[in-house]
Amino acid sequence: MKERIQKLLSAGGYCSRRRAEELISNGKVTVNGHPASLGDKADPDRDIIAVSGQRVQLSDRSQRSYYILNKPRGYVTTLSDEMGRRCVADLMQQTGVRLFPVGRLDRDSEGLLIMTDDGELANRVAHPSGGIRKTYRVSVTPRAWEEQLTHLASGVLLDGRVTAPASVRVTGDSPEKTVFEITLSEGRNREIRRMCEAVGLGVTRLKRTSIGPVSLGGLPAGAYREMTRQELNALRNALSGRQKR
Repeated sequence: MKERIQKLLSAGGYCSRRRAEELISNGKVTVNGHPASLGDKADPDRDIIAVSGQRVQLSDRSQRSYYILNKPRGYVTTLSDEMGRRCVADLMQQTGVRLFPVGRLDRDSEGLLIMTDDGELANRVAHPSGGIRKTYRVSVTPRAWEEQLTHLASGVLLDGRVTAPASVRVTGDSPEKTVFEITLSEGRNREIRRMCEAVGLGVTRLKRTSIGPVSLGGLPAGAYREMTRQELNALRNALSGRQKR
């Protein structure tokens, strides 16, 4: 059965769908020796798909890998980096599986990343339409006023568009700083940092603690573990429930 090439590369564990679209747009992908275009389809059982001249071996969809990583600060959320910076892929080498991150955390942020070779699940979790809410623990200075926190919760104007309503809960307060949890339903670039800056707060620490029903727990920084079957089922159920609405 023929499917869009970006979907095949993503579902087959080669890369994320967004990265696949970039590769196709840049002329890096061929099907049976011919350059592929966005929208082209192929049959993985009959056609030869190659990236930069190297044939892609698409993995068996029934054999997927799902890991939880506690990303430390100082790592970029990519598989490789032209500037030589440390990448999250460096932390996952001992798995022996080519894994890519679900969504992003910027270099100065830390916490929960799902690493997988299941491109379809990754795309659905990362995209706002999947409805998967993500929770972060944020430390800010100076001390946040109630009006600022209310503003964060109700929505902040970024790039001409107000952010979606968020849940904000204070977990620590002192004369110098405030610590709060914020749960978002969207994921714009550096959204939390920019939201805080817009209301006059500076982020000193940002850590993602959960993605939908999947929580970081007590996993040490830089460590990873396989996702449990219960966690994976709960995540899939959350996605399926969104589709039924």
